[in-house]
Amino acid sequence: MDNKHEKYQRLIDHCRTLAPLPTAVVHPCDAGSLAGAVEAAQMGLIAPILCGPAVRIRAVAQEYGIPIGDYPIVDAPYSEAAAEAAVGLVREGKAEALMKGSLHTDELMAAVVRRDSGLRTGRRVSHCFVMAVPGHDDPLIITDAAVNIAPTLEEKRDILQNAIDLAHAMMFKEVRVAILSAMEVVNPKVPSTIEAAALCKMVDRKQVTGALVDGPLALDNAIDPEAAHIKGIESPVAGRANVLLVPDLEAGNMLAKSLSFLASADAAGIVLGARVPVILTSRADTVMTRRASCAVAVLVAEARRAKKAIG
Repeated sequence: MDNKHEKYQRLIDHCRTLAPLPTAVVHPCDAGSLAGAVEAAQMGLIAPILCGPAVRIRAVAQEYGIPIGDYPIVDAPYSEAAAEAAVGLVREGKAEALMKGSLHTDELMAAVVRRDSGLRTGRRVSHCFVMAVPGHDDPLIITDAAVNIAPTLEEKRDILQNAIDLAHAMMFKEVRVAILSAMEVVNPKVPSTIEAAALCKMVDRKQVTGALVDGPLALDNAIDPEAAHIKGIESPVAGRANVLLVPDLEAGNMLAKSLSFLASADAAGIVLGARVPVILTSRADTVMTRRASCAVAVLVAEARRAKKAIG
């Protein structure tokens, strides 16, 4: 296995020892999304239920030689209907995850967060990238780079807790969260530094639990021990962060894509905070990234089952 994919491969290998995750695949009407779901199923990661126009799904499978075999198909005439059908499967207890196919993220998430018939919980829905960065020993979680545009302090609290819970589901030995800004000191003129300080105080007051959290921290002194040392920052997080909470979607999106396109990092994607994990894939995703996204969802679902069993 190429060293570039070693972190993801370890994750996938572990998840293949678990039961396949019943997953509603929403509108898999192009070769990439349909093949990605089938490949994950063949590896034993998911048990797919294909939601979308049955005639179109079968036509894509036949055209590209994708073996959909006996995978169940829930016929839905268009993308929004497919999203609603997939959410319905979750509410009926027939699926424990959703997987995005060839529809817009907004279409899928609209069905997920709908107040009357969606999958809302008391927690804000947020997105996490689980990134495998060459030269970086451990996976790196970045949040939120895809769902919440300009989150409030209250919303950041949920985004932070979602990311911490994900890190525990992924069996991080120690969860170390850096709340990022452009600087590592609190500056009243820079709102993200004030919010970072407030989040740290929320951690002190047990309003957020399960991790070591520090901020504000700039990116360099969050992940590079030498940079933290030069700045004289003494912290169990500085230079060692494995979770990065960004100020807003623009910052997170640029950070994640910079790592992907300039540092050749892979970026698996998952949405948390709903009743079940939502696997967000992109047309630009590699096969390995799609598999890793499914594996992350398997771990999240497994952690939820364990928590439910405890009561």
